[in-house]
Amino acid sequence: MNKWGYIAMLAFTVVGSFWLEIALKVGVLRRIKRLALSILPVALVFLSWDAYAISHRHWQFDEHQMLGVVGPFHIPLEEYLFFIIVPIAAVMTLEGVRQVKKHWPVGDEL
Repeated sequence: MNKWGYIAMLAFTVVGSFWLEIALKVGVLRRIKRLALSILPVALVFLSWDAYAISHRHWQFDEHQMLGVVGPFHIPLEEYLFFIIVPIAAVMTLEGVRQVKKHWPVGDEL
């Protein structure tokens, strides 16, 4: 079960926030281009940081909690998924709050 530790955390994040897409109709996944433009630049910065830190042995990932699938720059699959799933969950949560608190501007409407 330990090999599924990181994936379990990601699954918990999906279960905890992705329901907002259906229940509150936040529409985050319908605006995929906008979502990608929000997430990808930041993800690239942090994945670059991961790659640098791994290559210089500043940190490593616990292989006992990983599936063992490693992508480019020796970054585990779970880490790539983290930088996609967690920001989407954050945006969905923000949009869920906006849906409940009508007329709550975030900045893109101003």
